[in-house]
Amino acid sequence: MTDLYTWLDEGHTLVGDGAMGTELQKAGLDDGGAPELWNVEHPDRVIAILGAYADAGATFLTTNTFGGSRPRLAMHGLEDRVHELNKAAAEVARTAAGGRDIFIVGDIGPSGELMEPMGTLTFDGAKELFAEQIKGLVDGGVDAVLIETMSDLEEVRAAVAAAHEVAPGLPVAATLSFDTNLRTMMGVKPMTAITAISEMGVRLVGANCGRGTDEMRLIAQELVDAKPEGTHILIQSNAGLPQLVGGEFIYTGTPDEMGDFVKDMAALGIKAIGSCCGSDPTHTAAISAVLGA
Repeated sequence: MTDLYTWLDEGHTLVGDGAMGTELQKAGLDDGGAPELWNVEHPDRVIAILGAYADAGATFLTTNTFGGSRPRLAMHGLEDRVHELNKAAAEVARTAAGGRDIFIVGDIGPSGELMEPMGTLTFDGAKELFAEQIKGLVDGGVDAVLIETMSDLEEVRAAVAAAHEVAPGLPVAATLSFDTNLRTMMGVKPMTAITAISEMGVRLVGANCGRGTDEMRLIAQELVDAKPEGTHILIQSNAGLPQLVGGEFIYTGTPDEMGDFVKDMAALGIKAIGSCCGSDPTHTAAISAVLGA
């Protein structure tokens, strides 16, 4: 199988998987539990979740490592198991692919620390944290790295630098969450993000999470309008907005609504599309049906 960038350059589509957190909760993860620990304690359940996305048509699977950096794992007393848990996650995802031509993408979420000058985390410190996590993912055999749900371009820059240092030549994707008046929490606009991240040498850039497909349509248009030559766009929207139903929050976005959204994204020329919070394999199937993957 060719690499992720070449795949997109050749005009192929990428169908992403969907939510991991809500699916883990359905499988029994307690509130406050460490999702990454399941890569070694309940790998069968993680394999079942990712396998269901693969069966639904996903052509890339994202490792269960969103909180796999040292600061995030320290919240669960697991800070000394960064390499182990990330490596296991990559191996679990590969098993879930079941020998199919599916890209395994190492998931890197925010560190949870604020970068200077608003916080105390330095660029070098952030780069070291991400490098440690990426090393585990690479040793587990990922095909690419996905830096996602970011709000600070400097944190993205540190993660990208870590990826380029640990795994030179490995494709890198980066998405931000534009959930504050079409800006990130740190005030970054979509057009600024895609320009700056492309200049870092990242050729798959976009948006994930957010406030549902209606706002994501606006964000996607801004990304398309500012897209540099040679850069591809990745869009992974939430399945609507969570609504309080019977004492719990439920995402109400349907697979049909996701399918309509994907048609709009495809019309913009966007070929890499997945889903985020609140989605499940039925949403992935809807995406796959539209993209013809």
